Amino acid sequence: MGYISAKDLVVQFAVYGLGSRSLKKNILRAATGGALATDAADRVVVKALDGISLEIREGERIGLIGHNGSGKTTLLRVLAGIYEPVSGALDIRGSVVSMLSITLGMDPDATGLENVSLRAAVMGLSKNETEQIVEQVADFAGLGDYIYMPLRTYSSGMAMRLAFTISTAISADVILMDEWLNVGDADFSVKSQLRLNELMGSAKIVVLASHDTSVLTQYCTRIVRLDHGRIVEDNRVAR
Repeated sequence: MGYISAKDLVVQFAVYGLGSRSLKKNILRAATGGALATDAADRVVVKALDGISLEIREGERIGLIGHNGSGKTTLLRVLAGIYEPVSGALDIRGSVVSMLSITLGMDPDATGLENVSLRAAVMGLSKNETEQIVEQVADFAGLGDYIYMPLRTYSSGMAMRLAFTISTAISADVILMDEWLNVGDADFSVKSQLRLNELMGSAKIVVLASHDTSVLTQYCTRIVRLDHGRIVEDNRVAR
């Protein structure tokens, strides 16, 4: 099953070298980014998420939108388990695949095949799961004998094709994406879009952050707008 419940999530980062007096005198609120405040130790902190509450049920596709620094990526990272909130409660049921950085864990000196294992490990795949996807990754990426060559010998487009193929090789209950992925040349782009559509169609829940309202309207059932770490709108998409 797929289910997400976030209640009063707060994520904050301390800013060192800036005293609270400077904050009070010169900064009331950042133009972009989270709200500025001080913590119990009188340190200046940025509240990247400030009391986020959100419930996502099976079948929903959630679009996150907002200005740079509004909290979209931070929220995705919390859902992915990368950031731990300082307060609040988070309940996620179902397997999760994060596509926030599809090249994370890849080594330029390792071969394409070796990078399948490296990237799969970052994604939390077991050795058995990794072995099951190796052949289909090599086939879908269409790299030929380059799959046995070091990643540093690849063009940027070839490297992205490999990263995309690995990241989308395993279906999951919950898919997390930071911007819609579109990689490779024209032919591979068509393949990649079909693969993304299949992946999203099989997922129980999708959470997609983007600046592109048309993408969110096309693929999502709800659009959640964030501003300075808070949810300011949560509307269903009219069909």
